[in-house]
Amino acid sequence: MRLIVATRNPAKGREMERLLAPLPGGVVVRSLADAPDYPEVVEDGDTFAANALIKARAAARHTGCWAIADDSGLEVAYLGGGPGVHSARYCGRHGDDAANNRLLLNNMAGVPESLRCARFVAAVAIAGPDGREAVSEGECGGQIAHAERGEGGFGYDSLFLRAELGKTMAELEPHEKDALSHRAKAFEEARGLLWRMMGVEIDPVR
Repeated sequence: MRLIVATRNPAKGREMERLLAPLPGGVVVRSLADAPDYPEVVEDGDTFAANALIKARAAARHTGCWAIADDSGLEVAYLGGGPGVHSARYCGRHGDDAANNRLLLNNMAGVPESLRCARFVAAVAIAGPDGREAVSEGECGGQIAHAERGEGGFGYDSLFLRAELGKTMAELEPHEKDALSHRAKAFEEARGLLWRMMGVEIDPVR
């Protein structure tokens, strides 16, 4: 039984597969990298959940398989909740992490610590070839650092500081990030929903 992880971002794909583990017997995970003819999908929803559903539905329709998709982003209080659903294209181009981070730092230049609060938000959508759907959500609080730190992660991880740890998300080991991230929280619920909807054996031990 194939499950499509609906992303072309290799780093996000690896993280999503890690958060799905351990896989029940008989389930094989594939990403959109295995579907070269997959069309571009317009993510024009006004919420993370809406965009996640758009991606999951498109992948399920195109492949005839179960699909799971994530849409996530950064919400900064000082920026009125921005960049929000536009996080991946904050700079005007989709997926340019370096440019997005530079723009965020410019827009937060001189902002005091007390006003640098932010949160990561993630929505995980499941779509089946039979039309069944489900969505789960998670969030993670932190603040915007004054400079990028760390080599791990992707997106805004190098600027998202967990003050109690003294580290950005990009400075955490994968298992540390998985213990607290917005995506991990959303996947915690989605994982159980997914296996039940697919009708496969659920491993109660993670």
